[in-house]
Amino acid sequence: MQLRALGADPATGPGRHRRAGRPRPYGRHQPKAALRLPEEYLPVDADADAGDGGPGELGELGELGLGGEGAAPRLPARQAFRRFWPLTKGDRRWLVLICACVIAAALAETAAILLFSDLTDNALRQGSLSAFWVPAALWLAVAVLGAAVGYTGNSLAVWTAERFVLRLRARVFAHVQDLPPHFFQRHRQGDLVERLTGDVESIEQMVVSGVVSTVSALFSTVFFSVTAFQLRWDLALVTFVLAPLFWLAARRFSGRIGSVARDERVADGAITSVVEESLGNVVLTQAYNRKDAEERRLGREARAWMRASVAGARMSELYEQLVEVIETLCVLAVIGLGAWEISQDRMTIGQLLAFAAFLGYLYPPIRNLGQLGLTLTAATAGAERLLEILDAEPAVSDPPPGAAVAPWRVHGTVEFDRVGFRYPGGDRRTLAGVSFTARPGEFMLITGASGAGKSTVSKLLTRFYDPGEGFVRLDGVPLYAMSLGFLRANVTLLPQETLILHDTIRENIACGRPGAAEHEIVRAARDAAAHDFITALPEGYDTRIDPHTARLSGGQLQRIAIARAMLRDAPVLVLDEPTTGLDALAARRVVRPLRKLMSGRTTLMITHDLTLAPDADRILVLDHGRVVETGTHRELLALDGTYARLHGSGNGAAEGPLEGHSSGTTANGSPGRHLASADAPARPL
Repeated sequence: MQLRALGADPATGPGRHRRAGRPRPYGRHQPKAALRLPEEYLPVDADADAGDGGPGELGELGELGLGGEGAAPRLPARQAFRRFWPLTKGDRRWLVLICACVIAAALAETAAILLFSDLTDNALRQGSLSAFWVPAALWLAVAVLGAAVGYTGNSLAVWTAERFVLRLRARVFAHVQDLPPHFFQRHRQGDLVERLTGDVESIEQMVVSGVVSTVSALFSTVFFSVTAFQLRWDLALVTFVLAPLFWLAARRFSGRIGSVARDERVADGAITSVVEESLGNVVLTQAYNRKDAEERRLGREARAWMRASVAGARMSELYEQLVEVIETLCVLAVIGLGAWEISQDRMTIGQLLAFAAFLGYLYPPIRNLGQLGLTLTAATAGAERLLEILDAEPAVSDPPPGAAVAPWRVHGTVEFDRVGFRYPGGDRRTLAGVSFTARPGEFMLITGASGAGKSTVSKLLTRFYDPGEGFVRLDGVPLYAMSLGFLRANVTLLPQETLILHDTIRENIACGRPGAAEHEIVRAARDAAAHDFITALPEGYDTRIDPHTARLSGGQLQRIAIARAMLRDAPVLVLDEPTTGLDALAARRVVRPLRKLMSGRTTLMITHDLTLAPDADRILVLDHGRVVETGTHRELLALDGTYARLHGSGNGAAEGPLEGHSSGTTANGSPGRHLASADAPARPL
């Protein structure tokens, strides 16, 4: 009938392979001051110091580092508990009920021991069957009540713990998705996965199970102690004189167990990282015959984990055996004193047996109180690692409530106004004084050598980062003044990597606009020239694919990504190296749906492939983060400058304008050219 706490081995870390769950994390970030729009959206001085704190300033993001392995600050258990305790909001009434069950279970156990003493002295010693029935019936009733309370409490404790883990993991995952791209480039994915699984579970051991364990141990100790003093105060005094040995043993072991637990958590993350990296790069492993090297790398991390695990097990076992010796010493002292008391006719055998039974119930909660410190120390190692993620600031955030501009129908004017930017931790500016305006319906191509800052333009326009200097505007409104959801609903990014979900083709297209109807998904696939090869598959749109699927070619996967962008139907389109990794034939097959996708939208194509350059209304050439040339394809070739060198270097060879693309005017009436309409005839590929 004992109510069990959801314990864990203090040496190996709490709940290593057990739970899931969590609400929103506590104290995530202090709210920023309300952003005020400058009058007429005036630009800041491009030469101003980036530390002036202007609305467009990136601010001190630092490295967003997770700390070196083993270099994490030592977080006090009390502070870690305070950080995560607010996450129990909504479940605290259940925690109170669980604690009530804990107290009731301790009372039932106390009553059972007293009834055992009564049975021993009256029924067994006197050999009277009539004296047996009443205490026996009471004992059975107490046992049934204790069993019911124990079942209710334990079931509710597990349910509450899992809810806590579920909410915590969801909250951490949501926070991780707000972190900027360079965060994931600098940290191993496997280690992040381990923090979202094993380390999250360790927090539950500290916050939920820790509270239940403490209440259980405290009330059990109080009830058993009071009863023990009532039975024989002198024997109880001997027991409690030796009890501090439990706390002394726990104190001596806490430091080393905490260090071992921390090492094991880091080793767990390292093993997960090695496995994840090896499986993700299996082609490299096989092509370069790195099988032995990868096995040695895994073996090295596994041996580090084994050393930490074995050391933790030894510490835990040594502690357990030391506690057993202390308990034996206490029991022998009590039995020796009790035997002398019986010989002096000052104590009955029933009282001694009852008192000995009390020791069996009393020492476990006393031991648990000492061991609780070890469990909290081990759990703190996971809390440190998790808080390093939760304390990492996102690069951008929504405006404060009430400060965001109201949504409007976006026309698609994109403006970079003397924009400067430096990546967090970077030693040089990636962009410096970049200014340009793309009008609605205009096709602008941005090119330059590798490292010139082309892809940074796409990251600022989709607001993965805010500029350190100047402004990026959409229809004249600074991006920081609108919600991220509104901005990204109106700016579609087709990134350099073909992003494919581990799901069906239908879901891969539908994620461009959740809730889209079936006919809209099919129409987007037709427009992307993907419908025919999709329907040729045995499962059609229900075919499950992944980024490394062998069922589709790279060009076909890219057309699925284009269908996703078409379904989104945003007025601004950003294409980041859309033909990277495709051969000439596949690239030409992708160009046709791209033409339809770009039609009528403000399009910024970031590329070093100049195949589409003759069709661009304007070309921007970046060099070392600055705009060095701008104009049409013919104008820039005539300049015989940076663009002409890029064009002649073989990085891209123009093949003439896209079919159906002729001179005309832009949406605002300015001279320019437009891509052919969706219905324009196309050259056969």
